[in-house]
Amino acid sequence: MGNAQDKPPGSGGGGGRSHQATAGNGTRNRGGSTAEKPQTPRAPGKGVANGARRENSPAGGQEEQGSPAADTSYLDAPSGALPPHLARLKNAGNHLFKNGQFGDALDKYTQAIDGCAEAGIDSAEDLCILYSNRAACFLKNGSSTECIQDCNKALELQPYSLKPLLRRGMAHESLERYKKAYVDYKTVLQIDTSVQAAHDSVHRITKMLIEQDGPEWRENLPEIPAVPLSVQLQHRDKPISAEVAQARAARAAQDEVRRKDACFTLLKREGNDLVKKGHFQEALKKYSECLALKPDECALYTNRAICLLRLNRFEEAKQDCDSALQMEPGNKKAFYRRALAYKGLQDYLSASSDLQEVLHLDPKVQEAEQELEVVTSLLRQSLMDSTSHTPRV
Repeated sequence: MGNAQDKPPGSGGGGGRSHQATAGNGTRNRGGSTAEKPQTPRAPGKGVANGARRENSPAGGQEEQGSPAADTSYLDAPSGALPPHLARLKNAGNHLFKNGQFGDALDKYTQAIDGCAEAGIDSAEDLCILYSNRAACFLKNGSSTECIQDCNKALELQPYSLKPLLRRGMAHESLERYKKAYVDYKTVLQIDTSVQAAHDSVHRITKMLIEQDGPEWRENLPEIPAVPLSVQLQHRDKPISAEVAQARAARAAQDEVRRKDACFTLLKREGNDLVKKGHFQEALKKYSECLALKPDECALYTNRAICLLRLNRFEEAKQDCDSALQMEPGNKKAFYRRALAYKGLQDYLSASSDLQEVLHLDPKVQEAEQELEVVTSLLRQSLMDSTSHTPRV
């Protein structure tokens, strides 16, 4: 996650230690500072498990004494209006968060927040990001109440900031405050309708609220704030990162696949129902629409072949069976229905060959046995007719 503010917290493990306020066993006062406790001595030269600080590691990360120096160039990346020493703390926090070390990341963000207070820095944007990032750490560590507190601070600094709203909604939901979570998620969607996590959460919570409060559930909701149009436009015009663009494209592709699947299932069901009712022309249209969505679905060709046979369009029925057999060379239905198409085309020899193939694949298909008798009789009759019409020399 390079910058924890740049995407909402997702699932992920890591070595971060449990953190109720700040780092280790310290306690955080209302101003966010840390009251340190005496540290337990540890053996020199040994690291600490579970993502705690190692000696000689400027980010508080995983570097052991004596190991090759890790690349810490990310620490000096520009970070808004923060001075270099505070930017390094924020960048270290981002790096630790990305690597699942949420407790250590929380320490860095807390130090950066306290450093801003000490230096008199009042950049609303930078402080909003720091509080929002620390809120993400609290959320990861299960400290939902503290997550909400930090999100509130971030939103006081920058109202309608997307990530604090989303994270506060997640924290409310984890505390089973579903009405407040619903309001936050709906506010997020006013700002950016493409946030799939908010869509999913609204859908899930709506079901819970209906079960809880019945049909009048909306009447018990807190007021959902109306996001100013200027905020919506500002967010839409804001350049998006390549990562966000890629995620949106992936979501759009998934949505399109789901839409096609739903449409395909509906059309196929309608086609099957129409066949049962004997409405073959209408069923033919439904199967053709299905094939436009999924041209590699073998069963659609054999289903459409039924309709074409009933409409006496034998050559087209044969072509559909040919297509099915190219996909599944042992498809009994395709052989049987192609035999019926050959019969309609008066190619009794080919029909007989396909029916024998059906019985070779499954000797218990009685329809094929009966049809083979009929086709054999027709073939014999056609041979007799051709012989009788042959002129004598």
